[in-house]
Amino acid sequence: MSVTSPERPARTQTKRVLLAAPRGYCAGVDRAVVAVEKALETYGAPVYVRKEIVHNKHVVETLRERGAIFVNETDEVPEGSRLVFSAHGVSPAVRASAVARSLDTIDATCPLVTKVHKEAVRFAKDDYDILLIGHTGHEEVEGTAGEAPEHVQIVNSPDEVDQVVVRDPDKVVWISQTTLSVDETMETVRRLREKFPSLQDPPSDDICYATQNRQVAVKKLAPECDLVIVVGSANSSNSVRLVEVALQAGAKASYRVDRKVEIKDEWLEGVTTVGVTSGASVPEILVQDVIAHLADHGFGTVHEVRTATEDLMFSLPRELRAGLKAAGEEPKRPRRESRKELPQA
Repeated sequence: MSVTSPERPARTQTKRVLLAAPRGYCAGVDRAVVAVEKALETYGAPVYVRKEIVHNKHVVETLRERGAIFVNETDEVPEGSRLVFSAHGVSPAVRASAVARSLDTIDATCPLVTKVHKEAVRFAKDDYDILLIGHTGHEEVEGTAGEAPEHVQIVNSPDEVDQVVVRDPDKVVWISQTTLSVDETMETVRRLREKFPSLQDPPSDDICYATQNRQVAVKKLAPECDLVIVVGSANSSNSVRLVEVALQAGAKASYRVDRKVEIKDEWLEGVTTVGVTSGASVPEILVQDVIAHLADHGFGTVHEVRTATEDLMFSLPRELRAGLKAAGEEPKRPRRESRKELPQA
């Protein structure tokens, strides 16, 4: 769908930026990052974090400078220390390991990921074969599959459907990683349903609202763009998906960058319209750096292409709220960066 509307002047040769909205931090990322910040403020350094709290280099580097120590597994954490579980969630085995080491844990798992975990537990209890659509090796998939490993099969893509074998074709359900491409996931589901007509759906969408909203915004602006730049880290599933979505929606080219310094001058040669967006774990300052970089290269006009307004907020983790209350601080819901109003495209 083109972003052209009756209110917008016809496209000219003036260099411009179409800035996607929504973009950047989602509620789950916001909550997780603030949880580490508050833990450092309340308890002091070091605070240990299992894996990256969110998949963004800048965020991890900033928190590391403030005293967060990132580890891969709980056995790297000194006994009795404080450990934060990342937004991607963990398996019951990881939780048990933390208990065995007497770790004081703060669970920053995104509530939308927790919802998928509960679905896995529920369907496993009812003895279903659970087809988890997601990427093998991703922390979120490992955590979800770990809830019922004897019941869960991971399906990475539509092309893997032919390899799926279940015990009873009439007792099969699909669930998914929260940060996938909506279109590819639905194609995987379509093929699974062809193979297993009795395939059941999860009770509600597993792909999170933020992932879907960012993909919709990119689909709207991409047909007008010679180039779409996605700000996000290489291990951020939803950021990588945005590049794919932009190309599928009609952008002539699309690249992912962590920071403005990764933008190559040759990308901008002959380009009139650049689309810009960011993954759900990207702070707004990195987007504004990209906008400033583009302005230095003649792309001084910025129009925001908004397809939704997000106002969802999650409370801080229960363990942290209790700690803040004991320290005499009122635990408020996180609310991070405000954004200036931009002309609407």
